[in-house]
Amino acid sequence: MADRITYRQQTDRNNLTRLREVLKTMPPFVKEYFRAMDARTTTKTQLSYAYDLRVFFEFLKSENPLYADRELTAFTLTDLENVTASDLEEYMQYLKLYEVPEERTHASDGHVSNGLLGLKRKMSALRSFYAYLFKREMIHTNPTVLIDMPKIREKTIVRLEADEVAMLLDYVENCGDKLKGKAKTSYLKNRERDLAIVTLLLGTGIRVSELVGLDVEDVDFRNGCIKIVRKGGNEAVVYFGNEVEKALRSYLDVRSAVTPLAGHEHALFYSSQRRRITVRAVENLVEKYASAVTTTKKITPHKLRSTYGTALYRETGDIYLVADVLGHKDVNTTRKHYAAMDDDRRRQAASAVRLREEPGKEEE
Repeated sequence: MADRITYRQQTDRNNLTRLREVLKTMPPFVKEYFRAMDARTTTKTQLSYAYDLRVFFEFLKSENPLYADRELTAFTLTDLENVTASDLEEYMQYLKLYEVPEERTHASDGHVSNGLLGLKRKMSALRSFYAYLFKREMIHTNPTVLIDMPKIREKTIVRLEADEVAMLLDYVENCGDKLKGKAKTSYLKNRERDLAIVTLLLGTGIRVSELVGLDVEDVDFRNGCIKIVRKGGNEAVVYFGNEVEKALRSYLDVRSAVTPLAGHEHALFYSSQRRRITVRAVENLVEKYASAVTTTKKITPHKLRSTYGTALYRETGDIYLVADVLGHKDVNTTRKHYAAMDDDRRRQAASAVRLREEPGKEEE
């Protein structure tokens, strides 16, 4: 019997296939860069960088009259050396809204826009590319070091409070009476699955990408844990409690009656189409249920991860434990997200000690 192909392996194969197609549209020397980064980056990162670099070459072709008739594959290293810091500043403006073929975008008008995060990612990809060429002495100038990277403003972390967590789980479990028709039929069909997904996210803090990649063989009830593949490709074991175990067992009873489509037999969570559930589907179901519980917070799977991290830090006060469980490589990433809770404790200290009794409130 042949070894099963895991979700990660299949994803890597798909990414490599797409990467090779994208690289065919760019100059041959671009391939050297991706060969060099192969051992230290995931296929997902490589594919994202390839898409981003193609946008840069398309910018040169569409915005510079000298290259109007140039095929992307015909760009040379000399062309890259001729790019100035001013050109790159123009490129950042271009990235805020640019046109691509409609088949490569979900937008009906064929336009793509980027916020600060998108800008930073694309400029990081370009800076890494230029740094590689410069280090290998394939070019003798590196204009990317002459411009400032986009600054990402810190956002307030959105999370559910303890009572909202209970309300959310209760709603997922019991909202059938509030629904009618097709909505109710769909809910009853997927109730155990949806409850298991929400409970697992809230009870372990795993990423939505880690959740959809789970195979049924990755669940170990004897040891109370799941095996996941972290961002970056490393495997990790995450432990769960009784509430998660109960929700998973209830779902697996329902899952056993599903006949999956070929190639999806090992997936832990199925979609209504009997395929491995997608990240977008999980995002949609979380937002759907959460919007019925709170209208002031936009709750996503990542917000459930923040909710778990907050609860764990409140219970333990151990920032290193939180970093380890959440899979943060740098504890400073965790500290940045949960430092505000230390501020709350310090504020409490301000009123915890009374120096003098208030007038009229003498001790009995």
